[in-house]
Amino acid sequence: MPSKNTERHSHSSSRFLSDFILGSQDGLVNVLGIILGVSAATSDIRIIFVAALAALGAESVSMGAVAYTSTLARRRYYLGELKREKKEMQEVPKTERKEIINILKGWGYKGRALKEMTSHIVSNPKAMLEFMMSFELSLSPVGESQPLRSFTTVLLSTIFGSVIPLLPFLFFTHNILWGAIASVIISGIFLFIIGYYEAKYTIGSLWRSGMQLLIIGLAAGLVGYLIGHFVGAVPL
Repeated sequence: MPSKNTERHSHSSSRFLSDFILGSQDGLVNVLGIILGVSAATSDIRIIFVAALAALGAESVSMGAVAYTSTLARRRYYLGELKREKKEMQEVPKTERKEIINILKGWGYKGRALKEMTSHIVSNPKAMLEFMMSFELSLSPVGESQPLRSFTTVLLSTIFGSVIPLLPFLFFTHNILWGAIASVIISGIFLFIIGYYEAKYTIGSLWRSGMQLLIIGLAAGLVGYLIGHFVGAVPL
């Protein structure tokens, strides 16, 4: 049986992976779309850099803030349900016992084994509380430091993802077309790697996951390019 430290480490790693993918994918896709859109409308490299860096700053702070507030909301919800469950254990213990029995029956327990399992859980208030939170409410604990960790991870990963499509323009400052082409290629490679990495540590086809993320990113980039192309062609 895995220890609690192992389970916490696994949960923390899963949360980190989710936050990293969220930030890096969002940053890369958004900045790629903006870069292609602006580069289709102008050949001024300064405007491209200003637009990309402005998007990088705004997107990274926004994504980090959303990660913080959403994780904080999950923690508050968990603590609220925890308090409610403790109250029900004290005020309606028979109802709570019936809920445990129903869960165990769903797992296939019956007869003497069902009674023994129920008695073991009910006799330990801490075990009973965690059992109800996990299997009745399907809630996982959210640590006090998790909102800040999510904010930091998403913020930094968004910056990381946002920089990727911008890098080629450092080498193609006098050729916007080649810079845009290189940006699409490099962004596509990184999107595929992110999708591949996600599937490697979760469930799913490695190549399919990589291709899905690649297609989503390039589709967003294409939308940005088309908007920039047609808007740039409209005389003001």
